[in-house]
Amino acid sequence: MVIVRFLVGLIRLLLFAITTFTLFCWLLFTNIFYKNSRKLYRGLVYRRFIIRILHGIVGAKVIVYGNELGNKGLVISNHRSYFDSIVLLKNMLAYPIAKKEVASWPLVGAVAKASGVLFVNRNSKSSRKQILLEITEIFKRGYTVLNTPEGTTHNKPTTIPFKPGAFVIAAQLGIPVVPVAIDYKDLNDAWIGNDTFFPHFIRCFGKWQTEIKISYLDPILSENADELIAKSKEQIDRELIRFRNEWNAA
Repeated sequence: MVIVRFLVGLIRLLLFAITTFTLFCWLLFTNIFYKNSRKLYRGLVYRRFIIRILHGIVGAKVIVYGNELGNKGLVISNHRSYFDSIVLLKNMLAYPIAKKEVASWPLVGAVAKASGVLFVNRNSKSSRKQILLEITEIFKRGYTVLNTPEGTTHNKPTTIPFKPGAFVIAAQLGIPVVPVAIDYKDLNDAWIGNDTFFPHFIRCFGKWQTEIKISYLDPILSENADELIAKSKEQIDRELIRFRNEWNAA
């Protein structure tokens, strides 16, 4: 059984890498024929296309509650794994915020840079200031931003404290905050501690199916960042508890 899971995970990883690499190279090549103003939007669309293919490759079973965001806003999600963004961005054209280290990952970093991912060094004040300026500009252009304000992955039953940066901008600009809860049926699918990519991928996607629940909750508007944080956290925590209770009762 262990050998079968390893082989399934390895085959999926190879298909994951080959598919991403091939389509990414095609994006770079065809970008030669487009103006710079068009390239980034193409990157967002190609990323969504790639992600939809990857869902089938890795055997992700995603159960969705609520309605996905239709207009610009700040999408706030709890954080379990690097795969969270792939789940959330399957149907959404958005600028996700990722930690700076992701930019150096082989293949993944290159794809992220070409498809609108915003990188921030959370330990650098200048980096945090720069990302807030970029988020403000993105909102003004009518796009969506995806943020995981916990700042790290974990497998605790509810969320850990949220960092306030993006909430402050949403409050100042009158941007709706859309809380999103995401969780994995198997608690071992969370990417935590000293996990490295290869063994975690095999463990998570060596199973025939990886069940994930995601819930799009009611948008929140407020001029008070603390209120946005409190209400977002409350809604997400409530859904995470509901997910786990449903899985445990099944």
